[in-house]
Amino acid sequence: MILYPAIDLKDGKAVRLLRGDMDKATVFNDDPAAQALDFVAAGCEWLHLVDLNGAFAGQPVNAAAVEAILSQTQTPAQLGGGIRDMATIETWLSKGLARVILGTVAVENPGLVREAARSFPGQVAVGIDARGGRVATKGWAEETDVDATDLARSFEDAGVAAIIYTDINRDGAMQGPNIEATAALAHAVTIPVIASGGVSSLADLIALRDCGAALNGAISGRALYDGAIDLKEALAALRS
Repeated sequence: MILYPAIDLKDGKAVRLLRGDMDKATVFNDDPAAQALDFVAAGCEWLHLVDLNGAFAGQPVNAAAVEAILSQTQTPAQLGGGIRDMATIETWLSKGLARVILGTVAVENPGLVREAARSFPGQVAVGIDARGGRVATKGWAEETDVDATDLARSFEDAGVAAIIYTDINRDGAMQGPNIEATAALAHAVTIPVIASGGVSSLADLIALRDCGAALNGAISGRALYDGAIDLKEALAALRS
């Protein structure tokens, strides 16, 4: 199982939110590229980037910070937030991004997800962010009646590289991931699933790895910044 260190970008800085609330942001690094280099030095295989402002604006906002990360590291990175048309997808992939994450458009324009997955095999993931099993969009600001598992199943034949499932109520709360819901989603589809939200200890990572579902990876942010998870130790444990 791959561990993805998270760099969430707000106003050009690396932050963490509490349950997706932009008014409850903690700044952890004024230099996101330096933060990325720290994670890379620890041995991570991937980086998980989120343009938080972009998710609300519907277009890239923290492009400069993302470009700095891409220019200073060779580690594959995936990015979500404000990517809602083919031109933006093409632009990011041309700049060296390994994978785009499509969230809001997965609900509002699933045809775009399918088109992108066909055009860029292995480079398109679907982000499914849910509260109580229902999908939220536009930076988690808008609730929908769409069931998370139903949405995941709808892309079974689309060729997407992964599904990134976030339990919003656990995100940034350091209360542990929703293993039951994550495992249920992973069992429901053949697409690789990456767990996100609430990973706060090495024990959480081991529990996700051993939950019996086809989990491809897990994302952690605040726990790495706070020191609750030692990245080198966690990477070694997950590889053993």
